[in-house]
Amino acid sequence: VCMCVCARARVKSVLFVRYVRYGSLRGNILGMEAVLPDGTILDNLSTLRKDNTGYDVKQLLIGSEGTLGIITKLAILTPRLATSTNVALLGLKSFEDVLLVLGRVRSSLVDILSAVEFLDRASMKLSLTYLDSVQKPLPQEWPFYMLVETSGSNAQHDREKLDAFLFAAMEEGSVADGVLAQDEKQKQNLWRLREGVAESLSKHGYTYKYDVSVPCKEMYTLVESMRERLDADATFEPGNKDLTNVVGYGHLGDGNLHLNVTTREFDPDVFSQIEPYIFERVSSMKGSISAEHGVGRAKAEYLHMSKSENTVQLMRAMKQLLDPNGVMNPYKMFPAD
Repeated sequence: VCMCVCARARVKSVLFVRYVRYGSLRGNILGMEAVLPDGTILDNLSTLRKDNTGYDVKQLLIGSEGTLGIITKLAILTPRLATSTNVALLGLKSFEDVLLVLGRVRSSLVDILSAVEFLDRASMKLSLTYLDSVQKPLPQEWPFYMLVETSGSNAQHDREKLDAFLFAAMEEGSVADGVLAQDEKQKQNLWRLREGVAESLSKHGYTYKYDVSVPCKEMYTLVESMRERLDADATFEPGNKDLTNVVGYGHLGDGNLHLNVTTREFDPDVFSQIEPYIFERVSSMKGSISAEHGVGRAKAEYLHMSKSENTVQLMRAMKQLLDPNGVMNPYKMFPAD
């Protein structure tokens, strides 16, 4: 158990890429100290793994974006560092193949799987164009890529399981090509290609960023529908910043899609075509308009697209009870009356 002091913004984040193995940061928080709007210091700094006595008050404050109090201390459960890790990058012909391989990964590598990521061809091109010191992972371009990471304690056992999975996937044709990192430098290169997409987008042009959660089978239909709506091409041309680009990448293990749109500079016409359309589509899929980064001001008027009316009313009641004067982070999360 790790005791630490942490800012509110850190609390509402999750364990991102390794959610499939370790769950969310929210789920790994054991206790909390916070200052409430009236100045009361809430002492809930327990380190117990199990405690079924009444309301779980810390979960009320987690994700509240500073509207109910200021978190000053946290007790966080930290997993042991794995002694054996493997990273593979796979090339695939379609998103249908991505979903098929996802199912295979979950069943074949269930005991050692720690991350399952995907990125489309445009995302890979962005990383290869704008990131320094990265190496092209495969000789041929593919419409989709998957990054699979395993973590365990027995290097031989883990490698044999991953090798068997890769052989079977390539034998059946669901994986068209792939590479397995042979050392730490190669592992870092493969991860850099995936994690550097956001940085690459910022170097290419103005980026409209969306972080949503939808069922895995629906993830790329959202990207395709946005491309069609904006009349954007599926291919990415590094030398042409005047084109509107729509790219998709994210965390397959938990259905978290990062859908990003780029233009040379901010274009109000493009923005008006993206919002509220993207939130309406996500809502129709029973998804979340914000998988990782909260609501804030930007998404407050769309909160009802992820939360039912009576849920929002209950949230407002909690806010009124704890902060009747509205001194804690006003104007955040809730739509204007």
